[in-house]
Amino acid sequence: MTRVLVTGGSGFVGSALIDKISRDERFEVCTSVRDEKKVPGVRTHRVPDLSVGTSWSDALNGVDVVIHTAARVHVMRDASSEPLIEFRKVNVEGTLNFAHQAAASGVRRFIFLSSIKVNGECTGPGQPFNADDKPRPLDPYGISKMEAEKALLALTEREPMEVVIIRPVLIYGPGVKANFLNMMRWLNKGVPLPLGAIHNARSLVGIENLTDLIVTCINHPAAANQVFLVSDGEDLSTTQLLTRISHALQKPSRLIPVPSWLLDSVARIAGKSDFSRRLCGSLQVDISKTRQLLNWSPETSVDQGLANTVSYFLKQGK
Repeated sequence: MTRVLVTGGSGFVGSALIDKISRDERFEVCTSVRDEKKVPGVRTHRVPDLSVGTSWSDALNGVDVVIHTAARVHVMRDASSEPLIEFRKVNVEGTLNFAHQAAASGVRRFIFLSSIKVNGECTGPGQPFNADDKPRPLDPYGISKMEAEKALLALTEREPMEVVIIRPVLIYGPGVKANFLNMMRWLNKGVPLPLGAIHNARSLVGIENLTDLIVTCINHPAAANQVFLVSDGEDLSTTQLLTRISHALQKPSRLIPVPSWLLDSVARIAGKSDFSRRLCGSLQVDISKTRQLLNWSPETSVDQGLANTVSYFLKQGK
């Protein structure tokens, strides 16, 4: 039986991953969290922070594979005066300290949850990101993830521990928060939105497909020391996404067909260019390497993933 340590076990991805792994008889799962909160049903280790001085000895005892989901995540309004320094402390220095201790303790594989932001922020028509493209991160979060990836892959040249890097696109699923949750709230309330004429293309990944790929990478021999992109395999425009969420909510989609160029102009005047880019710009990924090398394909369709997400949202009464 393979013993797996999942960091960030109380987070969105970590909790879904633990739930999936704990139901698979091939694995024994444990987790680490920052606070005193226990994750039900699994051995939980409190690791107060992810820094260069953190000791992981207790959490790593007897572990075969690490799945590292904990990180300083991208935030819309970062209060730090030097955000890149803060991201590096956690996502680069903290991760490398953890990886060195994992290698020293005999961990054979280190799976690192990175970000599509390592590739960049947007794609041109018919030019999806590829796993082997030259990284072009633009913000501090993406830069820190890129630097962590490079350092981890360099570690494999000196240590027998294997590394697997997974760069997800926007993740959604039961319990999703931030902008995706806000969109569901607006649509559920019937708020008219000026987003009915956006003809972009964006890749998404449901939590079911992401966790399935991560579990595939635990023991797959072809995953060693590789970088993978992951998505649902179907790209949607913002308008199509909102329409499908409305359908899952069984609510009419009140989307006003305002031209995207006008939305972008208004956003620029309001100082919201980044938000406009996410709404109106394209970001597509090519997952052919993931499919071919791992013989993997997303099993949960976009519509089923959205239905699961909406069902949870409605049960929570949000």
